Amino acid sequence: MPKLSLVVPVYNVRGYLAECLDSVLSQDYTDFEIIAVDDCSPDGSGAILDEYAQRDDRIHVIHLMENVGLGRARNAGLEKIQGEYVLFLDSDDTLSDGALKAIADRLEATGNPEILIYDYARTYWDGGVRRNARAELLTHDGPDTFSLADRPHLLDLLQIVWNKAYRRDFVTRTGLTFPPGYYEDAPWTFCSMISAERIAVLDRVCVFYRQRREGGNILKTVSRKHFDVFDQYRRVFAFLDEHPELDRWRAPLFRKMVDHYLTILERPGRLPRDARAEFFHQAAADYRARLPQDFEPPAGRRRHKYTLLQRDTYPVMMGTLTALRARQGVRRRTRRTINRSKRTAMKVFYGSQLRLPLDENLAVFSAYWSRSVSCNPAAIDAELARLAPHVRRVWAVRPDAVKNVPEGVEYVRVGSREFWAAVARAKFFVNNVNFGDSVVKRQGQIHVQTHHGTPLKTMGLDQQKYPASTKMDFRKLLRRCDRWDFSISSNRFSTSVWERVYPSSYTSLETGYPRNDILLTAGAAEVRAAREDLGLRDGTTAFLYMPTHREYQNGFVPRLDLERLAEQLGPDVTLLVRGHYFYGGSSRLTELQSAGRIVDVSAHPSVERLYLASDGLITDYSSAMFDYANLDRPIVVFADDWETYSMVRGTYFDVLRQPPGAVATTQEELTDLLRSGAWRDERAAEARDRFRRRFCDFDDGHAAERVVRHVFLGEPLSDLPPIVPLDERVPAPLPGSDVAASEPIVGPGPTPGATSLTPPSATAPAATPDSSGASSSPTTA
Repeated sequence: MPKLSLVVPVYNVRGYLAECLDSVLSQDYTDFEIIAVDDCSPDGSGAILDEYAQRDDRIHVIHLMENVGLGRARNAGLEKIQGEYVLFLDSDDTLSDGALKAIADRLEATGNPEILIYDYARTYWDGGVRRNARAELLTHDGPDTFSLADRPHLLDLLQIVWNKAYRRDFVTRTGLTFPPGYYEDAPWTFCSMISAERIAVLDRVCVFYRQRREGGNILKTVSRKHFDVFDQYRRVFAFLDEHPELDRWRAPLFRKMVDHYLTILERPGRLPRDARAEFFHQAAADYRARLPQDFEPPAGRRRHKYTLLQRDTYPVMMGTLTALRARQGVRRRTRRTINRSKRTAMKVFYGSQLRLPLDENLAVFSAYWSRSVSCNPAAIDAELARLAPHVRRVWAVRPDAVKNVPEGVEYVRVGSREFWAAVARAKFFVNNVNFGDSVVKRQGQIHVQTHHGTPLKTMGLDQQKYPASTKMDFRKLLRRCDRWDFSISSNRFSTSVWERVYPSSYTSLETGYPRNDILLTAGAAEVRAAREDLGLRDGTTAFLYMPTHREYQNGFVPRLDLERLAEQLGPDVTLLVRGHYFYGGSSRLTELQSAGRIVDVSAHPSVERLYLASDGLITDYSSAMFDYANLDRPIVVFADDWETYSMVRGTYFDVLRQPPGAVATTQEELTDLLRSGAWRDERAAEARDRFRRRFCDFDDGHAAERVVRHVFLGEPLSDLPPIVPLDERVPAPLPGSDVAASEPIVGPGPTPGATSLTPPSATAPAATPDSSGASSSPTTA
């Protein structure tokens, strides 16, 4: 008997079904079965189910002979389940990585409650992700298990069944089944919640709830089927009548019923216009028939609507709704007017500043769309302070990122009067992407585009060949490029790409990347300090895992089973995991870090110090490999989806044929590489040498000096420090460099000891961008 049974009703979802099933089958938890119910789907979804069932015996397919609807299809699945718990998953939704293990672990930790409620996030066709707005209700405060009486606000969660795991014997004992029609989740959800004696919660997103651009959502369908809601609440109150011991829930469920009716009435996209009066009168009849004794309506405007419904005064209600919409429209127009006025006033102020003389000793810096103080601009800032302290250095920072600005750095909030004054009068601009389109390039101003990576993936105009990877306006792209005076390059390969994909009249400065200077100038003391900051003890081998962004993946989902990898490598190996800055935090990484298996360094303020602290880099297609190669330390490419990535995003070379080191395409291959020592053997070193000679042309530790002396101090290029030949450079020393390079990581048996590490300081900037991939064009600001 499996622990979990997932019931998946299927109808007209062939475009989403494979993604749904793959999200379940790829889980790191395997003690489950899938009961997939083909609801007589006419689009071939049933055949897809059969194909999957042939490949995986955990999938059991039921083919219904006629279309019965979502509720009855779920009932058909319920009849076949064998698991201890039943979960429901709609066939256009997906599970998050690690969801089933998190659910199973929470069930065990809470003593197998009757219901476990977990969280979800909405995903949108344009790539947006938004977590459940009432997520705070799922915090783990108080006892592990409780009844609804202890946390009655859980009734305010969306009335859905697919964010819960139900113990099968509880479902059987309660007699729960799904009714036909719209809003079939309401009777099941309410009746189960008020009946359960032991409920638990899991504060983790386990389901991604797909919001389709067109179709697939009854809430966006104008139909008389919304009248089904009356039958659903008739069932809810019939259940209460059969269970007098639950009578205390009559008033709360009455309130949910009335709110539901009012919501349907107030949404113009649900009821046909000629059916609204009929719906209102039926809702009013239900109100009067089920009104609990001593019921107290909610306060405020909602109370007025309750009163109108009770009195069955449809004309007044419609007048109220019309007036409400009018007031809302006025408020929206007022806000737009105020915002437009503010923008107009700021535009006038900016215009006045543009008429003032340039400040020859003012430089404005920005990085990663003004999210942080980092990357090449930060390295240039530091060198400018050393060589030209008379130049005032100001950073443009978004208001929501101000908390991440290091102490002592002067900044202005983007959009403020101080910001517009600075960009109007500054002589110098330094950015690794672009300033906004509204920033005017004045005669005499100097814009330095530093970029933030070497391009493996296609960039700029080349992205026109891969429309799935970008929504870029290429005409605006070129107008932004026209503001550049200098484009900084770290190698000849990048220079040729930038000049082709960003065609404009700027000058390419082949100085090297300033942010990589430290990789050539740091000594043993700085390497030790970087490791000590992370809590890495002597003898620990630290791998830095830095995957890049994927346009076809929402959120940071590690493509490795990090927990299993850490366990197989043993206690003397630590995985430092840095998610791409596009993704922000990861609840899964937080869980693994709390268990001491890995360290989440996504928020570490300096990726360069992580490079110094690590013994080797594991990446996929991130430009981190080009920077890290300057250290002449081992690099392992884990490319399990190269074919998909190269097809969707487009690339400039085949990283499997021209890698910077060892290559693995499965987790098993990667584990063998790391355990055997092949990640740093002679063959890997030869591949790294070829890669370094191709891509480490100019990074010799003097890049920032060259930029400052030429751009800010006006020194001719001929007077700048010449590029140190590759064979004469001395990278920062290896951690524990006295250890023989050929020695395998894992010996005959694991060495006793813990791998638990101290995470980066809590004062470090959150989700600080870094060089983890040139995945986004610097012209997309």
